[in-house]
Amino acid sequence: MIVSIMHPAYIPWLGYFDRISKSNIHIVLDDVAMDKSSKTKFTNRNKIRTSNGWSWLTVPLKSVARSDEKVISDLEISPGINWSEKHWKTIQSNYSRSNYYSRYSDYFENFYQQDWTHLAQMLEESRRYLLQELGIQTQQLRSSELSPQSKKADLILELCIKVGATTYLSGPFGRDYLDEGAFEKAGIELKYHDYVHPAYDQCFDGFEPYMSVVDLLFNHGVKSLEILNS
Repeated sequence: MIVSIMHPAYIPWLGYFDRISKSNIHIVLDDVAMDKSSKTKFTNRNKIRTSNGWSWLTVPLKSVARSDEKVISDLEISPGINWSEKHWKTIQSNYSRSNYYSRYSDYFENFYQQDWTHLAQMLEESRRYLLQELGIQTQQLRSSELSPQSKKADLILELCIKVGATTYLSGPFGRDYLDEGAFEKAGIELKYHDYVHPAYDQCFDGFEPYMSVVDLLFNHGVKSLEILNS
């Protein structure tokens, strides 16, 4: 039983979906605070390809005092900021000539017209759709459903034990904080997912890696999973 655990992310990059596709169970880590690391902070932002290289799309959040930091499942989107229209227009202007624009545009247009109030709800809906369109059928669970008691690295191990993992597929940064001895003692093999990013044709000259998976879908449609896993 291969298990992966990750924070939810806004229109995630290819490696996010590759790790899920290589798992039997994926746990969405939604009952912890949002990651603030500049290297891994993608809960409310991601990159798309543009004629100038790439651009951030960021979902604005209500500010939260450090003394009362909310978990991801409780994060609220800032009202009164017309971010969704901006995101949709940016996607339109950069992908309207892509090969598979007509296949996905109706969904995204409707998605960005919704009045989203909570980030987790919005991420769950987009994740459902993206997994469906990629053809990934890995079982999904939320950490909040499992009522874990541990924190940080111990939390990951507890979640693995709760779902009967025999292998935990960690991201590469897990090397910095996971207790490999604890996993071994629990009888769980620890593997690291070092994703090698494939190159593929994009809308503009040159290739920019680490874009949102929407870049791959708009350009390659039904072949996206094959490219992503390559």
